[in-house]
Amino acid sequence: MKKRIGIFGTSGMGREAGDVARACGIEPFYVARDEIEVAGWIGAGEVILEKEVGAYSHYPFVIGIGDNEIRRKVALRFEGKLDFSNLVHPSATFGYRQRKVINEAQGVIVAAGVRFTSNIAVESFVLFNQNATIAHDCVVEHFVHVAPGANISGNVHLRQGVWVGAGAVINQGDDKRRLTIGMNSVIGSGAVVTEDCEPNGIYVGVPAKRIK
Repeated sequence: MKKRIGIFGTSGMGREAGDVARACGIEPFYVARDEIEVAGWIGAGEVILEKEVGAYSHYPFVIGIGDNEIRRKVALRFEGKLDFSNLVHPSATFGYRQRKVINEAQGVIVAAGVRFTSNIAVESFVLFNQNATIAHDCVVEHFVHVAPGANISGNVHLRQGVWVGAGAVINQGDDKRRLTIGMNSVIGSGAVVTEDCEPNGIYVGVPAKRIK
């Protein structure tokens, strides 16, 4: 019997998660919030409603929803009811023992071309999108989203709920003190972060400055 995995989300991120599943030889099916989402489905594969998930609880699941807060709410809603697995594209690369660290988390999605070096702590329900790089001695907390092509240098701490935009660069901290991005902050696409960012802020530009 072919392996299957349930993916919460029917938009672009959900379909991308489905592509990762297929690259791993796993057949995805998708979980829509309501009939409106089902009607708007443009992908390939079975779609079920969230209220029907109980009948599929023998399968593993991931949350292919890019919005960190929505992903958090789904995870909490189904905590203890579903087995949240990880999806890791075969083209992703890992430093020494780093894949083991990922395997100890749950609900992590690693897209094609992501590069991890070593000694990186990764918590659960994190999205690492295409061709992102995460360097040594970083800490990535729950519900972070690292968008395509973002570069996280060594000794960086991404607090819970951080969003790092496409092509953004977060410069390196040091062995004594990691450069820290505060909880729920957004780093805009193409921004270059050179110093700590406060919680709940939006940072853009080169070098990145808080605009909200």
